[in-house]
Amino acid sequence: MTSSLNSGSPAPSINVQHWLRGDPLSNFQLGKIYIPVFVSTTCSGCGPALARLAPLQEQYRDIGIEVIGIVANKRTATVDEALAEVDAWVTEWLPNANIRIGFDYSGEMDKHWMDASLTFHVPQAFVVDRDGRIAFIGDLVKLEDVLPKVIDGSWRASAEAKNAEKERVAAAEIDAPENALRRRIRAATDIEDWETALSAIEEGIILFPDNIRFHQKHVEILIGVMRDMEAGWIALVQFARTAIERNSDDWLLAAMQDLFGPIYDYSGLPLAERLPLGKDLSERIQILCPQLDALSRAESYETIAFYYHESGDKDRAVDLIEQALNLVDGASLPDVEKHEWMVHLLHTLAEYKGEQVCYGGICAAPRKQC
Repeated sequence: MTSSLNSGSPAPSINVQHWLRGDPLSNFQLGKIYIPVFVSTTCSGCGPALARLAPLQEQYRDIGIEVIGIVANKRTATVDEALAEVDAWVTEWLPNANIRIGFDYSGEMDKHWMDASLTFHVPQAFVVDRDGRIAFIGDLVKLEDVLPKVIDGSWRASAEAKNAEKERVAAAEIDAPENALRRRIRAATDIEDWETALSAIEEGIILFPDNIRFHQKHVEILIGVMRDMEAGWIALVQFARTAIERNSDDWLLAAMQDLFGPIYDYSGLPLAERLPLGKDLSERIQILCPQLDALSRAESYETIAFYYHESGDKDRAVDLIEQALNLVDGASLPDVEKHEWMVHLLHTLAEYKGEQVCYGGICAAPRKQC
């Protein structure tokens, strides 16, 4: 598999069926620079990425640069349901939208932009130069360095651009077999062919042991979708033990989230067996926490708080959420992203305390009775 959309390629067409914010855009205007950014409602980093698009647009609006958010391929039973979900998500993360937001329900833009460039991860930014050709494909964080060079015309012909594109394509081609398997899984889940999806996931666990997502998807389908608690418990234990063997904060945290987080209905799983696994994961996460940045520590504290709360140590759970609040409050984040974090943590704290709680002028009540 090779990349057919690269730096220097003509930009594919804009094929968005629904514009959620801003006027419809049918084609790229020569002389302007466009930054289509692909995001997904199911990607944990895409909400914060969407929130960062507004200040990016404001920074460059006066010099003929336009940022466009593309929400890609959100599948639900009907178009109307999908539109409602995506609209609510956009409103949550970008309440005062000053940019165009398009919804690619059919997956056409996903196919001609993401698939063609061998890009399988979101959020993902493309830069369309003034001549309608692709200047850059990559992470949003790299735009700060790349955009000034695109603006002054020095980027595309530079050795830096050629090396960056060569490295991107080489990495994408190495990852292509893994990403093709993920496409098979998505195709099966789109039509609710769970047996085919599980077979592909189990193949992925064997072929790509370093990819944590195959383990997460395994648990998600067995417990969250099929409610096969016996097979789901086996998959969850395997995931937790693999995380313990690796002793990696990413793996430990993901396993703990699947074991105790507010993701699934755990009523069919053996609590007496879950608790020792949770204890082991929690202790290992806390050992690794001092090495993490503030936001990662906050996420870790929130996750292990779920374990302490369910195990009966509510005071420890409350203390961890309060520590997470302090960490988020002191972190350098866009205002919208920080507010979302604070509201989320305060709701959890309110549930644990069974009463309304406030922090820094933000108040939250319990969502449910604990």
